[in-house]
Amino acid sequence: METALCSVWSETTAREIRPALEENINVDVLVVGGGICGVLVAYWLKKAGVRCIVAEAKEIGGGVTKNTTAKITAQHGLIYGDLIKRFGKEKARQYYEANSHAIRRYHELAEQFPCDFEYKTAYVYSVNDRRKLEREADACRMLGIKTHLHESIPLPVKTKGGLAMEGQVQFHPLKLLYALANELEIYERTFVVKVVGQTAITSRGKITAKHIVLATHYPLVNIPGLYFMKLYQHRSYVIAMEGASMPDGMYLDEHEEGYSFRTYGDLLFVGGGDHKTSKKGGGYAAIQTLVKQAYPHAIEKYRWATQDCMSLDKIPYIGKHKAGSENLYTATGFNKWGMSGSMVVAEILTDLIASGKSRWEDVFTPQRSMMTRQLMVNMGSAAKGLLSVGAPRCTHMGCKLHWNTIEKSWDCACHGSRFEKNGHVINNPAKKEIRL
Repeated sequence: METALCSVWSETTAREIRPALEENINVDVLVVGGGICGVLVAYWLKKAGVRCIVAEAKEIGGGVTKNTTAKITAQHGLIYGDLIKRFGKEKARQYYEANSHAIRRYHELAEQFPCDFEYKTAYVYSVNDRRKLEREADACRMLGIKTHLHESIPLPVKTKGGLAMEGQVQFHPLKLLYALANELEIYERTFVVKVVGQTAITSRGKITAKHIVLATHYPLVNIPGLYFMKLYQHRSYVIAMEGASMPDGMYLDEHEEGYSFRTYGDLLFVGGGDHKTSKKGGGYAAIQTLVKQAYPHAIEKYRWATQDCMSLDKIPYIGKHKAGSENLYTATGFNKWGMSGSMVVAEILTDLIASGKSRWEDVFTPQRSMMTRQLMVNMGSAAKGLLSVGAPRCTHMGCKLHWNTIEKSWDCACHGSRFEKNGHVINNPAKKEIRL
């Protein structure tokens, strides 16, 4: 059997085609983007008694959601020691509380909408530095987070141990998303071109709303907000295999170029090959090298890749799109943790829209300081892309595109837009195709 070049989630669910917008309409809240983030926001707003619609440019769940590894967890690598240093113990503790609360909210939904919801222990491991794990364990202890440090873990890579957080979750994202979507008013093939005041101009009409939520992976409004400076994009790859040994739990290397592991039924997912969009990286070849050595008799069934928006400081941007904005909200920069992050978005934005206040808004506010080393890196990459000579050019801000030989796409190093070989947009922030 040939490998399916799609995620297991896409292969194991059937989606219902939804109508496109056919007229100008007025609503309380417009959510732009029909991934798990936008659908969760719309669902909880409806529960709060708010009339809300979702406008999706293509098909719901057809972007990052269908290509996630689908882990809902507050175990985001070695993050808590870093958060304490940057923001202090109180905000670090609130970050943990928000993501832990997300797990409980997903549990509530899973009881009503079956989605292969499973509790698992999440491990972050290191292949060369146990002291990193010990420091993170100390940071978690300071915050009252229960973790356990293990001498060894059952993986096909040599490690210095792993830090375990119990009670985390893995699930089937499209089963949940499609079930929630049946409760909502959703328009597919309705591309929001721009937002003017309280009106979204779409490819099929105008939507006027008291509040507009940009849940589009990468915000479609550049200025104000300056998200093209606050974000960069990162690609990662997954191979799902049958006949491999099955470790119990979810595993993540603390190093960006390491591997991740999780199971689904009789499949083992191995993730890795990460790199910044348009830059060279290990890709599928890096995973295959490990797989051939560790699981020589396993059969590759699926492979897929995804793209994540990365913030300047490891915390997503959730809240008002810019300072003083009363009706425009943004959710982006999940740093590869979009499943738990999406529920955090739904909680915060539902509270902000319904009551004007959220208990976690200060932690995730997009208006926090941009003064980080990563800002300088982002600006340097953008300047290089803009000044590079040659074609084709990205339709977002005019940076030079690079050909991706692995995925056969044109990729932008400045802000992560990607285009098919015929020029059609794959990943935003670009909205228009390129002419080749």
